Amino acid sequence: MKGENTLEAGWNPWHGCHKLSPGCLNCYVYRMDARHERDASIVRKTGDFSLPLRRARGGAYKLAPGTMVYTCFTSDFLLEDADAWRPEAWAMMRERSDLMFLFITKRIERLSACVPPDWEDGYPNVVVGCTVENQAMADRRIPVFREAPIRHKFIACEPLLEEITLAPYLGPWAEQVVVGGESGSAARLCDYEWILALRAQCVAAGIAFRFRQTGANFRKDGRIYRIERRFQHVQARRAGIDFDPEKDACAAVEFSGGI
Repeated sequence: MKGENTLEAGWNPWHGCHKLSPGCLNCYVYRMDARHERDASIVRKTGDFSLPLRRARGGAYKLAPGTMVYTCFTSDFLLEDADAWRPEAWAMMRERSDLMFLFITKRIERLSACVPPDWEDGYPNVVVGCTVENQAMADRRIPVFREAPIRHKFIACEPLLEEITLAPYLGPWAEQVVVGGESGSAARLCDYEWILALRAQCVAAGIAFRFRQTGANFRKDGRIYRIERRFQHVQARRAGIDFDPEKDACAAVEFSGGI
């Protein structure tokens, strides 16, 4: 979760989703499918469903041990439509205990109905992120997420739509907070002050913080920037505000680099 894995791969066992909350308004999956005249609300099992178990001609797994597998990023792993397929997906994740699987959900309240019988307090090779795009979703989802039996948890404030107070919820149970703006031509505004406020809350709680992307419509110091997709991650890295409590000795330092 914090960058130990150098190998990365994507695995989308199913594709398509249903819009659920404000963060879904300009969903990139819907935008992508619209370009190909596909209906993103139709959920389908993909040809990559069995990817974790596939082997190369020599017999080795195609996904090498130690790979971080970004899972179900064109859907939601806990989506109701996938209930019939998920047990097999869990079985592959259990069998490939040499991989780390990471998925992000807006449906954390469904976890208890979706986990396999041997889940207990979570598989050690599964990382779960919970999306909270505004204060209402933070107040609704984080209390459920905090108590959920998961070994590795992080909070995803993407797309960040307003200033959010996470301080009452933060604690050792959360490994990281990831923040980013919204992409696409219709992207809603993301303000750098909101990001810095979340960073300060993470520093105070000793929780790792990552500014992942600016989004396309970004405000800093009162000025609004339209940022091309190819620069959104780069500009976030240039800000230099990521925080790792295990490495950053000067935890209270405020950074102002970037755009």
